[in-house]
Amino acid sequence: MNRHSIASHGRKAGLLALALALPLAGCGNLIDRVSEIGKEPSMDPIENPTQQVGYQPVSLPMPAPMQDIRQPASLWRQGSRAFFKDQRAGKVGDILTVVIEIQDQATLSNGTTQERDGSNSAGLDNLLGYEQLLSDLFPDGIDAGNLVNSDSESSTSGTGSVNRSEAIRLRVAAVITQVLPNGNMVLQGTQQVRVNYELRALTVGGVIRPEDINNVNEINYDKIAEARIAYGGKGTLSDIQQPRYGQQVYDIFFPF
Repeated sequence: MNRHSIASHGRKAGLLALALALPLAGCGNLIDRVSEIGKEPSMDPIENPTQQVGYQPVSLPMPAPMQDIRQPASLWRQGSRAFFKDQRAGKVGDILTVVIEIQDQATLSNGTTQERDGSNSAGLDNLLGYEQLLSDLFPDGIDAGNLVNSDSESSTSGTGSVNRSEAIRLRVAAVITQVLPNGNMVLQGTQQVRVNYELRALTVGGVIRPEDINNVNEINYDKIAEARIAYGGKGTLSDIQQPRYGQQVYDIFFPF
């Protein structure tokens, strides 16, 4: 077997491996989808958020620890934010309600137009007599007074516009998963709602201050630092809105 034949077999083997790998890449997900035909989407079990895959404890710059110094016969504890105990969330495992009311609108339009013309000319009438040597370099003849003559012209035109409008009104209960040394708290909440064959999931997380929790144990989303809010779902409607697997693979590998 010559070198050309070996290379040809190698290319065929590579194409065969690629053809087999593409269907197998989504085989697991495909089997799951086939097994759920005719069934409603299954809900995830209720689990400890800190034990879920991808959970990471929050680490932020903290002030020096405060010492608990009390005066004799004093009921006030240094660093305490309230004199009487209330029912608002304040410890790991406590629950509070996150109110999400997003109503954003943005409109942006711009245009750019640029034009430029250029013209250059140069000659060499006298240079200590050396200009006469140009006739030897260019036997067909040359005008020493008109050696260089160039013109240039360019134009650019660009337009762009953005018109975006969002409106989301949701409420979700979240659990305090961590209390930071400065008193701030980390919350994590997930809510799943299934209607017929469509499953909607809402996830919220971030860092909050105890002072921002109101007297009915609620906090607005704009008071959450490092907020992560996701609203999506899966099911029949979500599946129809996505391109087919073959189209997605084609879009990834097609270079043009």
